[in-house]
Amino acid sequence: MWITIAILVISAALFANGKIRSDIVALCALCALLVFQILTPAEALSGFSNSVVIMMVGLFVVGGAIFQTGLAKMISSRILKLAGNSETRLFLLVMLVTAGIGGFVSNTGTVALMLPIVVSLAASANLNASRLLMPLAFASSMGLFTLIATPPNLVIHEQLVSSGFEGLSFFSFFPVGLICVTVGTLVLLPLTKWFLSNKGGKDGKKGQSGKSLNELVKEYGLDNLYQLKVLNTSLLKGKSIVELDVRRKYGLNIIEVRRKNDSPQTRFLKGNAPQQLVSPNTQLQPDDVLYVRGLDEKVNNFVVAYQLEIQKDNAAEEKSKDGKSLDFYDIGIAEIVLMPSSKLINQTVQECGFRAKFNVNILGIRRNNEYILRDLGNQRVHSGDVLLVQGTWANIDRLSHDDTEWVVLGQPLAEAAKVTLDYKAPVAAAIMVLMVCMMVFEFIPVAPVTAVIIAGLLMVLTGCFRNVEAAYKTINWESIVLIAAMMPMSMALEKTGASEYISNSLVSGLGVYGPFALMAGIYFTTSLMTMFISNTATAVLLAPIAMSSALQIGVDPTPFLFAVAVGASMCFASPFSTPPNALVMPAGQYTFMDYIKVGLPLQIIMGIVMIFVLPLLFPF
Repeated sequence: MWITIAILVISAALFANGKIRSDIVALCALCALLVFQILTPAEALSGFSNSVVIMMVGLFVVGGAIFQTGLAKMISSRILKLAGNSETRLFLLVMLVTAGIGGFVSNTGTVALMLPIVVSLAASANLNASRLLMPLAFASSMGLFTLIATPPNLVIHEQLVSSGFEGLSFFSFFPVGLICVTVGTLVLLPLTKWFLSNKGGKDGKKGQSGKSLNELVKEYGLDNLYQLKVLNTSLLKGKSIVELDVRRKYGLNIIEVRRKNDSPQTRFLKGNAPQQLVSPNTQLQPDDVLYVRGLDEKVNNFVVAYQLEIQKDNAAEEKSKDGKSLDFYDIGIAEIVLMPSSKLINQTVQECGFRAKFNVNILGIRRNNEYILRDLGNQRVHSGDVLLVQGTWANIDRLSHDDTEWVVLGQPLAEAAKVTLDYKAPVAAAIMVLMVCMMVFEFIPVAPVTAVIIAGLLMVLTGCFRNVEAAYKTINWESIVLIAAMMPMSMALEKTGASEYISNSLVSGLGVYGPFALMAGIYFTTSLMTMFISNTATAVLLAPIAMSSALQIGVDPTPFLFAVAVGASMCFASPFSTPPNALVMPAGQYTFMDYIKVGLPLQIIMGIVMIFVLPLLFPF
């Protein structure tokens, strides 16, 4: 028993220290339990096959698809625009929208999505963004509306099931989440006004190095491209770009080729119209769509000469709603500035060899206030020229590795990560609704973990991700390994009697004062621990102790376990207690004391309210 407790204490100390990754600490603790033969290999590895762990993997994929398709951003931005220029109305909407989204996806992802939207809306309305960003982070943790809102919810559900009790339903947490958001809003309204109103000024403007993709599109005239479809009767069918020589004959520039691919695998994983970077050897095929820039008259002559079809609308190519003709899924654009010491100075674009060396095209040159877009191959480049390059995001990023010849403006891979598959948003919404229905309605004979697996698989198969690799990248493996490795710790605590020993200590100290006092002790112990270690690890460690304590005094363990789940999530007194808190700190220009002034009172008040509310919702 004492060895188990020692491993637990050392693990908690290492979690709190933070110098070693939490998943590594958890794996070391697991190895220690194996070495001391406290657990068998089968018991130690049982966490990796646990339904909660599998469900978390699926939920990461589902949540990633919701972000990748722009569904969450579309919904949130439209709702937040209802606030207009009212700071109070925007504050309330930020709380409600963030908590609502946080009920279905990770709180970190929610804050990352909402932060730029809130800053932008605050700036346009001349409001103080600093008053909104800390509530934004807190609200992401308050949205305990569903079983999948946060890992501690799943942990206590698993604890109930493994102990022989009935598991929680999908919306068991809804009244708890509603109370958390209500209390949080009422408390934060005056606190943020008192302590955060003067933070950061009112400019609310986000420092931006580099231009957005949309700005580049408009600046270089890429929003006015012709889309020409290659027909079966077209004379350029089977011809290469170099054979056509359209730049010399017609003064046109073929920017991009969209090619249909009827392969089921490609269709499912990468969408219906994969982007093709134009190269001299690109062979044109029927149904190819060419993105062409040039004078109207020249384009019409080209269309007539080769029997092409001008696309009247872009529905087939999933045109985005903002009217932009170019999309940047696999292929992107970026600006590079030539250094005075560059060897390319006075060379023509053709001689520079960007295509051969980096597999990128030059679309335009910006020289002072002049834009050179025609006859680029023969243009000589000068010091200080800004070149607009086009290529795959990876190849554009390769350019940034050579800082002696040029400087890449912006962050290509970061921009690529922001590109969303907007046209897939309805598909993602439908899959999300289907998953919720399978988890809510009992007449559908599907277990929650099965529903999540089905939803995650459908997100991949329907093209809500660019490819399977993109789906895997949405999974936070540190969190997965952490919970999978820590779950056997709770088994070890029960197996060695350590859990009973700790719960006996709690019962002997607080049990004499009744279940309210005991539950309060568990809640504030959880709340204190989660300030130093992750909410998931805290919930895994304290859930069996809460269960054992409730059973010892002969009451229903449900409110005790809810105290663990809520206490683990409601941590506001430190900027480092949760990733969302840390995420908004630089943007809001907060100090550590700001979190103490605003977060600590909220955390205490939330705990007091929950101690009285939880027994009412879930009687002892």
